[in-house]
Amino acid sequence: MAMFSAAAAFTSCDDLLDTKPQGVFTDEQIGDDEAIDLMTSAYATLLNHYFGNNESFAGPINNWVFDVRSDDALKGGDGVTMEGYIHQLEVGNVQSDNDVANFKWRNNYFSISRCNTAIRGIMASASISEADKASFVAEMKTLRAYYYFDMLRIFAKFPYFDETVTNPSECRADEYSRDEIAGFIKQDLRDSYDALPVSQEQVGRFNRYVAAALLARVDLFTSDWAEAEKYAGYVISSGKYALYDNFLDMSKPEFNNQYESVMAIQFSSANSPDQYNFNNCLNCTWSEGNLYGNGDDFYLASQNLVNAFRTDETGLPYLNGAPDDLNVDKADFEGNVDPRLDFTLGRIGMPWRSHMYNEKWCRNFELYGQYSGKKPYPAPESPYVKPGIVPWGASSLNCILIRYADVMLMKAEALIEQNKNLDEARGLINEIRAKANRSVDPVYEPVDCNPMVANYLVRQYPATGWNQDYARRAVRMERRLELAMEGLRWFDLVRWGNVVETMNAYYASEVKVRSYYQGANLSADEIYLPIPVNQVDNAGDLYK
Repeated sequence: MAMFSAAAAFTSCDDLLDTKPQGVFTDEQIGDDEAIDLMTSAYATLLNHYFGNNESFAGPINNWVFDVRSDDALKGGDGVTMEGYIHQLEVGNVQSDNDVANFKWRNNYFSISRCNTAIRGIMASASISEADKASFVAEMKTLRAYYYFDMLRIFAKFPYFDETVTNPSECRADEYSRDEIAGFIKQDLRDSYDALPVSQEQVGRFNRYVAAALLARVDLFTSDWAEAEKYAGYVISSGKYALYDNFLDMSKPEFNNQYESVMAIQFSSANSPDQYNFNNCLNCTWSEGNLYGNGDDFYLASQNLVNAFRTDETGLPYLNGAPDDLNVDKADFEGNVDPRLDFTLGRIGMPWRSHMYNEKWCRNFELYGQYSGKKPYPAPESPYVKPGIVPWGASSLNCILIRYADVMLMKAEALIEQNKNLDEARGLINEIRAKANRSVDPVYEPVDCNPMVANYLVRQYPATGWNQDYARRAVRMERRLELAMEGLRWFDLVRWGNVVETMNAYYASEVKVRSYYQGANLSADEIYLPIPVNQVDNAGDLYK
């Protein structure tokens, strides 16, 4: 008997892992249409808005709540007590009762449960062809792998179970090692790559290159450089993807499912608010004149990140730090900057989607400064934007979970770590920097950068001096600049093994301007979150 489980809210571990069916199909009743319904229910978990607005902050998509653990971002909002559990993460205070940990745990296991339900239903069907079964199951295994990888990056221990497990609430958190779970995730993705089609008729459904890109990302996290090179290469050689003509294009709904969109969540502003991107849009800037609505203004960039966009007289970033301690805190900063700075962040004295950004756009300028994130927001006049409603800045702009530029940088990094084909790696990085250079066009609408005010200079890396050490520093910096404020920085620092050193140096520097960093510290045993205490309590001795 195959089961279909409708969305519901759960409060205990047993309820969460053993989803109670709201309706029942017989095996004979599950054909292609019913299988699609089961998969749609699983895909819908990516919308991360089935438990509440605040819980969507820790949904399964943009992990901005973990970016605030890095040197890239601040919590923002009205003050340190507003969503104080995120503030705790920002200052390195990791506790087992942190709401982010509990939200993440529930969101991911609720989603995994739906994936397993869909797989069981598809496999039990008497009317779906074997070829379709293999493809449908591969979609669900790819989605399940995404959620388990999220768990792997965040928690030190957690239970793993697939569709064959009849009673997930009996699974122990220490049943499998982290390496074993990583192996399960990768095998699912390898199998899915082989079974998935090159393209899907319905937008948003996963094709084989989604599985390949996700596998490459997992491989980078586990330092499997050869396989990362292989599967990132599959995406690149497919010819299905390309860099945007202009960096701003990623923020235009008109370009949904085009160019760099490898793995994307489909959002809509036409129907139910449940189809809006709550995870990002609740963070919308305060916006003078209430252009978007007065957003929460969470997830602001740090000065440390802003300064990383500085470039030298040759248009290259300062890989070892700038020779002075000047901050890029004004539009009339006299040094050179990478134009991606003004496509990524609001900066006083510079345009924001053709509007002038100033202190009135900042909810708490004195505490958190000025650097609101731009990427999830089209121009407020866009016909795809729903102004003045919750979430603020809501639109039909998709949320891209894996961009083509990211895949290119994955392959470049894999090559560099193998000290292999370094010129090819340099070429991949330089293509991305070329995109940044061509994006400085004052006639491209809406306007986000002003070359009459800022000194934009971004150039490509030359072959001279391009050895493994230099290339490694270059690709890591390129990831920081290109993918800034997309929820990846913390996880990059973790996998590079320098997160403790980087964060404690950042705290020591940042405390000079942010007194709330007094006492902030990160130790090696605080990198991964503990199992949420209420999940431990609910599970008896399974999670101890």
